[in-house]
Amino acid sequence: MARHCRAMVARLWARLRMGCPPHELQGWHLSPGMAGVRLAHAGAANRLQQDYDAVVIGAGHNGLVAAAYLQQAVRTAVLEKRHVLGGAAVTEEIVPGFKFARASYLLSLLRPQIYTELELQRHGLRVPRNPYSFTPLLEDRNPPRSLLLGHNLAQTQQQIAQFSRKGQAYPEYEAFMGGLVSALDLLLDAPTVDTALGQGSLFQRLKSLRALWPLLRAPAPAEPCRSHATSPPPGLAMGRQLPHYYEVLSPISKILNQWFESEPLKATLATDTVIGAMASPHTPGSGYVLLHHVMGELEGQRGAWGYVAGGMGALSQAIARQQPAQGAHIIAEKAVSHVMLGTDGRAQGVVLAGWNRMKSKLVLSNASPQITFLELIPQEQLQDFVQRIQLDTRSPVTKINVAVDRLPNFLGPNACDGQPLPHHQCSIHLNCEDTNLLHQAFTEATHGHFSRRPMIELCIPSALDPGLAPQGCHVVSLFTQYTPYLLVDGQPWDEQTRNAYADTVFDCIEAYAPGFKASVIARDILTPPDIDRIFGLPGGNSFHIGMSLDQLYFARPAPSYSDYRSPIPGLYLCGSGAHPGGGVMGSSRRNAARVALKDFRHL
Repeated sequence: MARHCRAMVARLWARLRMGCPPHELQGWHLSPGMAGVRLAHAGAANRLQQDYDAVVIGAGHNGLVAAAYLQQAVRTAVLEKRHVLGGAAVTEEIVPGFKFARASYLLSLLRPQIYTELELQRHGLRVPRNPYSFTPLLEDRNPPRSLLLGHNLAQTQQQIAQFSRKGQAYPEYEAFMGGLVSALDLLLDAPTVDTALGQGSLFQRLKSLRALWPLLRAPAPAEPCRSHATSPPPGLAMGRQLPHYYEVLSPISKILNQWFESEPLKATLATDTVIGAMASPHTPGSGYVLLHHVMGELEGQRGAWGYVAGGMGALSQAIARQQPAQGAHIIAEKAVSHVMLGTDGRAQGVVLAGWNRMKSKLVLSNASPQITFLELIPQEQLQDFVQRIQLDTRSPVTKINVAVDRLPNFLGPNACDGQPLPHHQCSIHLNCEDTNLLHQAFTEATHGHFSRRPMIELCIPSALDPGLAPQGCHVVSLFTQYTPYLLVDGQPWDEQTRNAYADTVFDCIEAYAPGFKASVIARDILTPPDIDRIFGLPGGNSFHIGMSLDQLYFARPAPSYSDYRSPIPGLYLCGSGAHPGGGVMGSSRRNAARVALKDFRHL
C-alpha cells in the first residue's frame, strides 16, 4: 500500500513538471510555482466597481460571514490579498494529491444561527468524530495504556477507570463546565454591554441596560462534586453561583485538581486550556480558554469538534459561493494599502495596492486590530488610541502538515490492514501524560527556546475523509507548541532551525507510533513567523490577540471599543480581535455586520 501511494505521488509530480495538472488536482489551490486553480469567483475582478456601500477587508471566513449578512441589504465587496479565499480556513494542495487544512483544522465554534441563516447545512460539510480524544502513554508495561474519550459516557468512564477512582465524577464535571458555558453562550451573539452605563440621557441609559438581558437569562452552573446534580436554575440564580465563575480566574490545574487525581486525564483535559495560547495549565485565568474551546457544538453535541469534508477551505467556499448570486463581489489578490478618510475623519473607502481607490460608506476590517489601526490608518488620526492597542499577540504554535504513505500505528491499538480504527479519527494528544510536562514545555518557550518535548495534537482527517489523500495515503495535521516567535539571542527561524524543531516533533511521534518517520513523504512547517507572514496573524496568533481575561469582552480590543465600532467613524472590526474572540466562530462577523447596517440606516 505504501509503495502504491508513493508511486501515485511520483506520477502526480511528473505530470506537474510537464505542465499538465492532473484531474485529481482540479478545483484545488496549489502552492506557488505549481499549476493550480484559484479559489476566487470567475469574472468577479472584471465586475469590480469604484463605489460600494460596504467594503470588507480580508476574505477569511470571518470577512465572508460579515459580507454574507451585509450583502442582504447593501452593495458589498470583499477584498483578499492572497490568491486563495478563506484566510486561515483554507484547503491547500501543498503536496500533489494531498489536500491540507493548512492552518485551521477543526470545526466546532461556528454559531448554529450562522449555519441556519446562511443555509450551510445543505452543503453537508460537518464530519463529527466519536470518539474524539486519544492519549497514548509512554510507560514501562505491556501493553501500554491509553485514554480514549467519546460521547458514550459509560465507555468513557471505563477508560477513565484505568487511571482514576473518580471516573464517576466525570459527568458531574461536564455538567459543571456545561453550566458555565451556557451562561457565556448567551453573550456570544450580541455586542458587549456598554461600559458607560451611567452616562448619557435617561433614554440612552435604559437602552444600554437592554444589553444586560442575556446575563439575566443565563443559567447557573451545577455545583461541583454533587452526587445528585440538579438542573441549573435560570435567571438571577446565576448571581448566587458567582464563586464558580470566579474559579475561571484560577489556573485550570487548580480546577482539575478539585475533580480528579489522574495526571493523564487532567493533562488531556488541560490541552484545551492552553492550545493556541502562550500559557501553561498553571497560568491564572487559563480556565477561560478551556471554556472557549468547549462552548461550541456539532450536530447538537455540546463541546464536540469535527472535520470539514474537503478540508476547512470547503467551509469558506460554501460561505462565499452563495454571495455572487446576491450581488456581492469577492476578489482575490486585491491587497488594501490603507483606509481612505474624509476631511471629517470618517472612513470613505479603501485604497488598493497600486493606488486604485474604492469608495464606500462602510469599511469592515477582518484584519487584526494591529494591522487595521497601525498599518491601514494614519497614526495622527488615532492619537492616544495607538497606545491602547499595544496588545499581547504571543502564540506558541508551530503547525506542521505532513503527507504520509500509511496510517500511523500507535502503541497499543493498531490499524488492521491499513484501515482506520476509532482512535485514528480523534485528536491524538502526545506528550500529555502529566500537566507538569505541559508546564515544562511552556517554561522552555518563555526563555526563548522551542520545547524539547512539545505538546502535540495530531489529527488524521483522511481517516474519516479519504478523498483528502491518494489511496492508502493520509494527511496528518500537527498542532504543536511551545515555540516562541522570538528565539533566544535573536536567533532566526531559518531553515535549519525550523527543521531542527520539526525533527524534534517527529522524534516524539516516533516514540508513540514506531515507523512514523519512515512513512513521511513531505512536510510543511509553519512557525509563528511563517503563520504571521502567510496569513496575516500578528505573532502567529490565530485569535489575533490573546484570550487572556484582560483582552476579553468589553476590553476586546480596547475598552469603549468592544462594540465593533472604532475611533474612525464608519470603520468596524469584524475579525477574531473583536468580541467574542478567535476560532472559526463567526459571531463577531455577524454582530459587526448588524452594528454597521444599523449605523448605515442613519447615514
